[in-house]
Amino acid sequence: MKVRRKKAFYSISAVAKMFSVHQQTIRLYEKQGFISPKRSAGNTRLFAEEDVDRLEEIIYLTHQLRINLAGVEMILKLKKQIDTMQKHMNKLFDDTQKELEKESEVSKVIARESAEKLLSLRKHPEPPQQVIQHTDDSDSSENPGAWEIEYDEE
Repeated sequence: MKVRRKKAFYSISAVAKMFSVHQQTIRLYEKQGFISPKRSAGNTRLFAEEDVDRLEEIIYLTHQLRINLAGVEMILKLKKQIDTMQKHMNKLFDDTQKELEKESEVSKVIARESAEKLLSLRKHPEPPQQVIQHTDDSDSSENPGAWEIEYDEE
């Protein structure tokens, strides 16, 4: 039996303590659009795990790497674009892989059928087919109205 757990939400004060930052800093990041915490019925900010992860990234960029908010905004936009392109590339790769698998199966069937036909011909070779043609070369003085026999080799 799998236990369904409710998603954990954190208050702004708990998140501020987690990262040792002032609550105003977190409000500023929200104002900049970097995070979008849920709101309770009483309009209290509720931070989900995803919000906390995002805040951790933002705080690392601003406090550890000393990147300003404009730089953080660019980095987050570029990361989003990279994620979108990665998903697109993965889909293309999966589609191409499926197409190659289909083509491989078709090639295997054709090879199998050709091998069976070859084996059958080796076991029971067909005699060369005779094609008899009557040539009526009235210009030919050697053998007028002669019959020619040709063998077709396949």
